[in-house]
Amino acid sequence: MSQEIEKKFLVKGDFKSEAFKATRITQGYLSSVPERTVRVRVKGEKGFITIKGIGNASGAARFEWEKEIPVEEVQQLLELAEPGVIDKTRYLVKNTDGVHTWEVDEFYGDNDGLTVAEVELADENEPFDKPAWLGEEVTGDPKYFNSMLMKNPYKNWK
Repeated sequence: MSQEIEKKFLVKGDFKSEAFKATRITQGYLSSVPERTVRVRVKGEKGFITIKGIGNASGAARFEWEKEIPVEEVQQLLELAEPGVIDKTRYLVKNTDGVHTWEVDEFYGDNDGLTVAEVELADENEPFDKPAWLGEEVTGDPKYFNSMLMKNPYKNWK
């Protein structure tokens, strides 16, 4: 099992002109309890099942296990999923430091209007450049977890 370390931010400006790849993602959750989320997703033309553990105190690090599975199996497992689907396009943007790549998710459906960016790090304190289009940091804020956006979508926030 590997450990995922990432920081998450809101997006406040234009990033699409800097993107070098865009992939549509649809996903559902077989389990969304914080101690272990189990997600199935179709990412482009591929299917995946992912299990994530609970985050550390800052919310930046947690265990993650992922395996590619046939898209047909994802479709079958989505029939067992909890209510709600996450639909988004993920844009990849190279960071100006030449080391990191931003994953910027633009949401649709019940989460339309929400755009968040994540950067994966080798260490929680690793320095990285922050592009001009980056907004407030929301690392560790549960309402921005995809598993929570499924239960309490952006359209319901006041």
